[in-house]
Amino acid sequence: MIKSLKASGNKLAMIENQLKVLAGEPFKTELPTFVEKLKPLNQFPLKPNKLEIFQINLGYMCNQVCKHCHVDAGPDRKEIMTKEHLVRCIEILKVNKIPTVDLTGGAPEMNPLFRWFVEELSKIGVQEIIVRSNLTIIQANKKHYDLPEFFKKHNVHVVSSLPYYQAGKTDAQRGDGVFAKSIKALQELNAVGYGLEGSDLKLDLVYNPNGAFLPSDQGELENEFKKNLKKDFDIDFHNLFAITNIPISRFLDYLVASDNYEEYMEKLVMAFNPAAVDGVMCKNTISVDWDGYMYDCDFNQMLDMKVADKSAQHINDFDLEKLAARTILINQHCYGCTAGAGSSCQGTVA
Repeated sequence: MIKSLKASGNKLAMIENQLKVLAGEPFKTELPTFVEKLKPLNQFPLKPNKLEIFQINLGYMCNQVCKHCHVDAGPDRKEIMTKEHLVRCIEILKVNKIPTVDLTGGAPEMNPLFRWFVEELSKIGVQEIIVRSNLTIIQANKKHYDLPEFFKKHNVHVVSSLPYYQAGKTDAQRGDGVFAKSIKALQELNAVGYGLEGSDLKLDLVYNPNGAFLPSDQGELENEFKKNLKKDFDIDFHNLFAITNIPISRFLDYLVASDNYEEYMEKLVMAFNPAAVDGVMCKNTISVDWDGYMYDCDFNQMLDMKVADKSAQHINDFDLEKLAARTILINQHCYGCTAGAGSSCQGTVA
């Protein structure tokens, strides 16, 4: 039922935890539902705005196994988007003129058709192509060494996760040696023009907290990252996006195992920000999984919560009017996107 539970780990415990989230069950303390927070704001049912971002998960395979990965990605995942589905995505983008395509994984670059797909997106004139790269894929093997040049050729907007500007915290979250490889990849991206002041080659970083707490102020974190990465490694980048860890998949398993779930959910509920609701990513984004099914966001994708209209849940049945009229599916995990300054794939929203 839940696609994110096919990889390693205690499957039974993970399934039980996910089902409790889907059922809105607290572990101990009674917490208000997300619906109860939206009703006084006249935001329930939650409805979308204009579709601006077509987010495509090219597969759950990844060269890393990060502790808080909400996709539960790793080298053992075999789910990969086929050419048939990629061609269908191109057809949808041609007809509907959606300005931004956001390519995710796993490591999207590990899909054998990744480069072909980016080239095709360039040919049809997609305004912005985002690739969410883990950076270490550039160092993974020789076939990826020229990715910085490939990204530059197609003016790809590179968004890269870097948990911290020092090795200790980064390697603790992402694995031994990840920080050194990430730094080398960032330097290579800088070398071809990415992230430099005045450059149109956009290089942004993503920060996720390494634990059961909310991210600090995004602006302050960005200044801190820029100062230290420049001083220690002569690295430049444009923006830093601070994203709250959502209580699903591996992070949920960690919260439960460490007995932090209840406390973390209370933090999210107490930090609920009504101003963040208008900016959540499900309002302007559709998330497509490797098998062509559509979701309101990639977090719903991991919980197998397909878009509400059953007649338009797959890209083969894509209907922009039906998607525009849909009700966005919500649950307790949605508190993660509305806590504090809010959180989306583009960082804080309020």
